[in-house]
Amino acid sequence: QVQLVESGGGLVQAGGSLRLSCAASGRTFSSYSMGWFRQAPGKNREFVASIRHSNSSTYYADSVKGRFTISRDNAKNTMYLQMSSLKPEDTAVYYCAASPRPLSDYGRRLFASYDYWGQGTQVTVSS
Repeated sequence: QVQLVESGGGLVQAGGSLRLSCAASGRTFSSYSMGWFRQAPGKNREFVASIRHSNSSTYYADSVKGRFTISRDNAKNTMYLQMSSLKPEDTAVYYCAASPRPLSDYGRRLFASYDYWGQGTQVTVSS
């Protein structure tokens, strides 16, 4: 069982930056595949980025590639999402997610692949 708690959301102007954190409970954090998803009002939850448990390889949605950076600190049981050059279309509730299984290139982009979710943190980007 893993419990996830996001923090770091807020209101920022377009072009600004924010860093989200996802703190995980449990002693097996380093063995989990982790991901970030987001959901804007009236839209489906969408994949943002993921990071493997093993070699920390990272993957991004095309819409955030080059602007967002996902990372993890297994010693602190924490995952991060550094967001830069933010746009109004990045406005959403951001969720972190964890899977105890290795995920395929396709699977890591699906919210159904993740067993554990945080409560979400709101990110609002003003124009």
